[in-house]
Amino acid sequence: MRRFDFTDGTAVVTGAAGGIGAALAHGLARRGSALVLVDRDAVGLDAVAGAIRDAHPGRAVDTHVVDLADATGTATVATEIRDRHPRIRLLVNNAGVALGGRFDEVTLDEFSWVVDVNFRAVVQLTHALLPALKAEPGAHLVTISSLFGLIAPAGQAAYAASKFAVRGFTEALRHELVADGIGVTCVHPGGIRTRIARDARLGSGVDRAEYEAGRQRFERLLTIAPATAAEVILRGVARRRGRVLVGWSAKLPDLLARIAPVGHGRLLAARSR
Repeated sequence: MRRFDFTDGTAVVTGAAGGIGAALAHGLARRGSALVLVDRDAVGLDAVAGAIRDAHPGRAVDTHVVDLADATGTATVATEIRDRHPRIRLLVNNAGVALGGRFDEVTLDEFSWVVDVNFRAVVQLTHALLPALKAEPGAHLVTISSLFGLIAPAGQAAYAASKFAVRGFTEALRHELVADGIGVTCVHPGGIRTRIARDARLGSGVDRAEYEAGRQRFERLLTIAPATAAEVILRGVARRRGRVLVGWSAKLPDLLARIAPVGHGRLLAARSR
């Protein structure tokens, strides 16, 4: 498959109001892509879109505000995007949320919220926009899984379940879409300095003081700038990589999980204390 051509194509990015999504939007704009940006944060989304328009006068930037936890709202936005942009060259399913707490500390509604945003919305948007991707020669699909789509530590049952699901879904699509000439990349970021941990919901049964102490320890591991992560991802897309791991904080756990499929959890838990 030829290298991906960003120039003059339309790229859809979810979760574009901050973090990796905003950095991806800026990186795509620099590479010449027209943009369709999606997020639930209207203020943040407008700020990102405005900054891109200022930096790249004439660049087409369309925005859509939606909470991807709402299946009906997601379907409406998907239809709007498909109608306005019938030929989409790149879809980046980046939006994600987190939930703090062990499985027995969260409600089923809280668990389902994570799965809805992190997995159901990915499936829903991909299904709605796949005909547009197929209509654009050399199109590409990206899903952002996680380090926790490679390993599943305690306290991350909902998040890991959703991100492992994204990984499996993406790997199946990679094989299915070969005949259509569509590239597919699954991304596993490691310790990226985003707000996802800080903005995570707390399970109803979680001890807040205990969780906060753990969160602060975890945040010390978030050392990679979103812009750095975005460049790694976009280079992987350009080269049609099927799998992109961002940072040694993803590569090392992946290696340990391969070497010690069961015992790697103890090693990683000891390292994070």
